[in-house]
Amino acid sequence: MKASAVVPRRFRLTHRLARLRWPLPAVAAWAGAWAVWTLANAVSLPSAAAFLLALAAGATLAWPCARPWRRALAAGGFPLSAWALGGTAGLPPWVWLLLLLPVLAAYPLRAWRDAPFFPTPPLALVGLDAVVDHPQRVLDAGCGLGHGLQALRRLWPEAQLQGLEWSAPLSWAAAWRCRHARVQIRRGDMWSASWAGNDLVYVFQRPESMARVFDKARRELAPTAWLVSLEFAVPGQAPWACLQGSGRRPLWIYRPAGQGAAAGAADSTPGPTGR
Repeated sequence: MKASAVVPRRFRLTHRLARLRWPLPAVAAWAGAWAVWTLANAVSLPSAAAFLLALAAGATLAWPCARPWRRALAAGGFPLSAWALGGTAGLPPWVWLLLLLPVLAAYPLRAWRDAPFFPTPPLALVGLDAVVDHPQRVLDAGCGLGHGLQALRRLWPEAQLQGLEWSAPLSWAAAWRCRHARVQIRRGDMWSASWAGNDLVYVFQRPESMARVFDKARRELAPTAWLVSLEFAVPGQAPWACLQGSGRRPLWIYRPAGQGAAAGAADSTPGPTGR
């Protein structure tokens, strides 16, 4: 049976767009938005109404893209190109405020002081299970949309995984993306929530916050617990191990509460491991 026979007629266009090779879906979204913009101006719609209508058309055509960053590129192409070409000069300021509100709702200003939205690449944690042996409780502090939780679950499917995210929309989206009995996601502040009781805490933060991350982990985690940081090292602290290789971000592994033992282990651990 052909796919078009089971897809409702109103969804057939987006279904076909989803099957196009990237970046064709983005090009189609941009072209569609510009076509709606041109048509709306031809029938003398107000500039703000024409812009919002074209924006909605571009977002609709961008939605079938498989990954969030592709959707963002496809949906954002029209407003960025319209702004660059001077086509938005006559728009009232409230239109841009309207565009900013969904961003602020999904990622409040307080969250930007910790880290912008950094999704964990699918293969970023490969090899971690060779260093850390079967943790029972794992926390992703600042889990975003749940990419890190999905990567952690591939390593330890039997572990109890927890995600902590300050942004309410992101925590809801992560809970929907990571629907599994052994994955629990809640909205909360990663700095005020306790990390005690976890065997491993995973973070993908920013360089400026790593000293604070390490200090909190050292105060609250057990001596045998692990702290794992993607890309950013803790300044002045020797890692237990570091996994890195061509085309991947370094993965720094620490035992903060037992750092004296960790330093000794780091001296006896072979150099950076390519995975």
